[in-house]
Amino acid sequence: MNKVHGLFLVAIFIIASTKLVIGQSLRSCQTRCGNVSIEYPFGISTGCYYAVHASFNLTCNETTKELFSGKLQVINISHSGELRILKSRSYTCYNSTDLTEGTFYTTTLRNFTLSNKNRFTAVGCNTYAVMTTTIGDRSYSTGCLSLCDSTPKENGVCSGEGCCYTPVPKRRKRFRIRSRRFDGETSVSEFNPCFYAFLVEEGMFSFSPSQDLQNLRNVTEFPVVLDWSIGSRTCEQLGNTSICGQNSLCLDSTTRTGYNCKCKAGYDGNPYLPDGCQDINECTTSSSIHKHNCSGSSSCENMMGHFLCRCPSGFDLNATNNSCMRKHKPEYYGWTQILLGTTVGFLAILLVVSCVQQKIKHRKNTELRKHFFEQNGGGMLRQRLSGAGTSNVDVKIFTEEGMKEATNGYDESRILGQGGQGTVYKGILPDSSVVAIKKSRLGDSSQVEQFINEVLVLSQINHRNVVKLLGCCLETQVPLLVYEFVSSGTLYDHLHGSMFDSNLTWEHRLRI
Repeated sequence: MNKVHGLFLVAIFIIASTKLVIGQSLRSCQTRCGNVSIEYPFGISTGCYYAVHASFNLTCNETTKELFSGKLQVINISHSGELRILKSRSYTCYNSTDLTEGTFYTTTLRNFTLSNKNRFTAVGCNTYAVMTTTIGDRSYSTGCLSLCDSTPKENGVCSGEGCCYTPVPKRRKRFRIRSRRFDGETSVSEFNPCFYAFLVEEGMFSFSPSQDLQNLRNVTEFPVVLDWSIGSRTCEQLGNTSICGQNSLCLDSTTRTGYNCKCKAGYDGNPYLPDGCQDINECTTSSSIHKHNCSGSSSCENMMGHFLCRCPSGFDLNATNNSCMRKHKPEYYGWTQILLGTTVGFLAILLVVSCVQQKIKHRKNTELRKHFFEQNGGGMLRQRLSGAGTSNVDVKIFTEEGMKEATNGYDESRILGQGGQGTVYKGILPDSSVVAIKKSRLGDSSQVEQFINEVLVLSQINHRNVVKLLGCCLETQVPLLVYEFVSSGTLYDHLHGSMFDSNLTWEHRLRI
């Protein structure tokens, strides 16, 4: 039982360790060897490199501070899938009669392949160089010829006169390089004793005839670009199981099998680590590659993975150069302003005219009410009410506006009865009391004093069989009389209604 338990713990440890070395590097990993930066998936100790393939395990010579992958000296590692190494030259030297010394080399790469960014180059007069590559059990050769009888005059040009080159096919893992002089060619030995052949990264060698034909400026190694990738499956085949971290993209390798990782636009860092790609603050970075291009009065605002150029109020962003320009007023803007101003002015005039008309109308109505009030004896009534001997007179003078509100504008639904002398309306006063308002058809202005006297007399009558006069309105053309409201009907209804509907006896009728 203890043995099974121990095996179980060992299995858990192995699984955890495998996940660690496959998925991420340790914080304690060495990140430099001399001048070369080392980042995952490469590393120089256990747990620091992508353990699926040993080619990612590098070695640092602590004495010379040189980095190696096997026997290859590494001088640079790129996240994009490129690794630069130093590779020695092949040469052949002659005296005036025969071969004195020479060397050629055969190189076998492990999990790397030659990049087509290299050039196979030969330097020498009347010489040829051959590069033989192997794929499976088949060999392929390529090379170039260099001819000259004297030292070429033009520097920096490798055109077949003293120097030649040819492109290098990609995806080659094993190659051999050698150079030879044409048989019998000894006339150039004095100024060109040796012939050279080498691989070199494009742009990293410039031909100098006077120096290179003598001893190649004593340069023995040249930078060569190799391609590397993760695994042998495509991103589609892997799905989401690649080792690419957050904010990164999985890209199928274009130079070999497998894939590489790349940080998304707006992010930078190591895409092979879980959180290796971090947001670039384009607004504050000093990098000319990632720095924002907001110009003029536009201001930069950093966003996750990108940035925005903002313009102040009243300005629009010019997408061509990310500068701010004042908002353009459309051609119809002036006419719109004129039309809007005209409309507002016209409406203002209408409003002023309407207000003036309302004020004039109100003033006319006020003056007309005053005229009717005086015409109907309003002044006389007020004088009588304020005089001596009228302390027991209780007459209320109503306004025309109050009568309109009480009768809902003399609505037909408020009519209680109609006769030859006028119409009686049911009215409701502001204190909710119900009254009967009599509106006469015609008035006699010569009987004003008699009318006022009758109002004063009627207002003093207080009998249960006589409807009480509460007041009057003198602001209309014909005075209005306001009586108390009797809900049990009129005297006419009781006296002249159906005999079967009335409870009045003949005695009561005669008494009334």
